[in-house]
Amino acid sequence: MEGFVAIIALFIALPWIVLHYITRWKTAATITTDDEVLLDELYQLAKRLDERMDTVERLVASDNADFQPAKLIADQETDNQKLRELDRLFAEKKGLRQ
Repeated sequence: MEGFVAIIALFIALPWIVLHYITRWKTAATITTDDEVLLDELYQLAKRLDERMDTVERLVASDNADFQPAKLIADQETDNQKLRELDRLFAEKKGLRQ
C-alpha cells in the first residue's frame, strides 16, 4: 500500500504541483492589455506635463531674467531624453503589433 501511495505521489501529485505553479508563474509575469492601456495613458500624461513645465519655465524666464530652473531647463536635450527613449520604445512596440 505504501508503494502505491508513493507511485501516486511521484507520478500524479508532484507533476500536478509543479505544472500548477509554472502556470501561475507564467500568468503573473505577463502584463495585461488593461495595464498596457494604463501605461500608455500615463505616458501621454507625462508628455503633456513635461510640455506644460517647459511652457511655464519659458513664461517665468521671459518675465524674470534672474530665473534659473532648479532641475528642468526648457528644451534641453538631457531633460527630454527619457521621453524620447519612451517614444522610440512605443513606436517599436506598435510596429511589432502590426
